[in-house]
Amino acid sequence: MKPSTNLAPLLEAFFTSRLMIQRKVSSHTIAAYRDTFRLLLRFAEKRLGRPPSKLTLEDFHAPFLVEFLEDLEKKRANGVRSRNLRLAAIRSFFRYAALEAPQNAALIQRVLAIPSKRHVRPLIDFLTRPEIKALLSVVNRKTWLGQRDHALLLTAVQTGLRLSEITGLCQQDVCLGTGAHIRCIGKGRKARCTPLTKTTAMLLCQWIEHQEKAPASFLFPSGRGGRLSADAVQRLVGKYAATAKKVCPSLDRKRVTPHVLRHTAAMELLQAGVDRALIAIWLGHESVETTQIYLDANMAIKEEILAKTRPINSGPDRYRAGDQLLNFLKGL
Repeated sequence: MKPSTNLAPLLEAFFTSRLMIQRKVSSHTIAAYRDTFRLLLRFAEKRLGRPPSKLTLEDFHAPFLVEFLEDLEKKRANGVRSRNLRLAAIRSFFRYAALEAPQNAALIQRVLAIPSKRHVRPLIDFLTRPEIKALLSVVNRKTWLGQRDHALLLTAVQTGLRLSEITGLCQQDVCLGTGAHIRCIGKGRKARCTPLTKTTAMLLCQWIEHQEKAPASFLFPSGRGGRLSADAVQRLVGKYAATAKKVCPSLDRKRVTPHVLRHTAAMELLQAGVDRALIAIWLGHESVETTQIYLDANMAIKEEILAKTRPINSGPDRYRAGDQLLNFLKGL
């Protein structure tokens, strides 16, 4: 009988050596993986009756992990996407364990073979031009907070930056003048530049001057000058969306979030005729296939396709004789 593999040192090395030192993943990834294993260890402690520090790798066989994933859906009411994200974190750990504990190869392979759960992918929400104008118009720009929020919303809608990218921007990341753009470090620690329209560049220039120039300061700071939290941005977007519904009733059918503003920027580019490969570059997507969701949601493109088809119940087209000269050449 082979000796058991203690889970504690293996899991600690996974976070400190694999994720932090070797892969240098973002703090968001660390937090997501941490939360997954906290849930898993509490579940194991309850089911197996042993503290997490006494658990072994052999305790986490495939049937046990499937039971944990089902528990997330049934008792914690997690959606399928959340379940699959938890599974992705577990798979990442077991791929690391395959290198460090090869004696458990059979167990690890069965865990890695657990399939992700398929689910219905809903169409994305995005704002139309009237809805964008309504959202921006309800912000009271006479106050410092109102000026900050208006600048943040306009920047989000025009650039399509992710929430973490927006809150992490500093004044020095904004390059104004000819070729105005914003620099950011995006998902996967990839640096990218996003151009600014004249309107956005002018507004940001005024906002920075109003704050007093301090290159290392956050572009959209909290009331105390620190970094805005994700929750704070979600609250301010929700607040203005709720007010804008009174002047634009169509917003009542949409759940407006910071990510919807990112979708809005992408749809603006798509409707302007920009190729989806270029949209993927603009948004910092790893794959062009990720941009497919915007094609699926764009009714204007589908209506153009429909206009080129002939209705099923329509009669045959009227016969038109070809040009005599072309018919002569065709018959040669």
